[in-house]
Amino acid sequence: MVCPTPIGNLGDVTLRVLDALRSADVLACEDTRRTRVLLDRYGVSASLVSYHEHNERERAAQLVTRMRGGDVVALVSDAGMPLVSDPGFVLVQSCVAAGLAVEVLPGPSAALAALVASALPAETWRFAGFLPRKRGELEALLRAPETLVAFESPKRLAASLAVLADLDADRPVAVCRELTKLHEEIVRGSAGELAARYAQADPKGEIVIVVGGAADVAGELGDAVAALERLVAAGAKPRPAAAVVAELTGTSANALYRALTESER
Repeated sequence: MVCPTPIGNLGDVTLRVLDALRSADVLACEDTRRTRVLLDRYGVSASLVSYHEHNERERAAQLVTRMRGGDVVALVSDAGMPLVSDPGFVLVQSCVAAGLAVEVLPGPSAALAALVASALPAETWRFAGFLPRKRGELEALLRAPETLVAFESPKRLAASLAVLADLDADRPVAVCRELTKLHEEIVRGSAGELAARYAQADPKGEIVIVVGGAADVAGELGDAVAALERLVAAGAKPRPAAAVVAELTGTSANALYRALTESER
């Protein structure tokens, strides 16, 4: 059984998850100490084994052997749904390969909580795990047309927001901090506004960032991009030409320049 656990507030555990934890023969935990806090809160007595990124393959093989012998294994991570930026994939994949049943219980998810709290479109969205560190990979991800949900380190938040602001300072963003905890905070604004805010000091706690989908630049800018292309073809330098066209049309010079460089690839 795959059992999601609270992302901060221990009161968010479901009754079904508690029943599963009580009935399992063994609990596979990312950190047995963290799981023990939850179990003690609800008076659950259980046999625990560690299951984390450094022992996944070895432990998965051991757990599959136990399940084949009739044991019920409950998989938990430190917070939220196992496998979602947490260990568990190897075990689930091994169970499926061995023909063993995998039951997934619903429960808390930082990604879903942040998506809803962001007040950004949720019809189509993409979860990216932790944002990439390399600028090129980050820029490519931030050009996604869907709403983007990702985890980010407090120490890297300002840098990632600065990259987004360079791409499009007007993109709507929500920074969701310490979800379900005492100091929960949801800060909404444009990429430019939030980049300036978090450049002053790193926030504390766990961060989920939600970014509105990128606009269809080519379709939205249309004639302005075409005008810029004509100026560059006539010999104008791209950056100054983009600034002139932006001033005349009321569009973004950065967006025009990006659209030009992408069309030249």
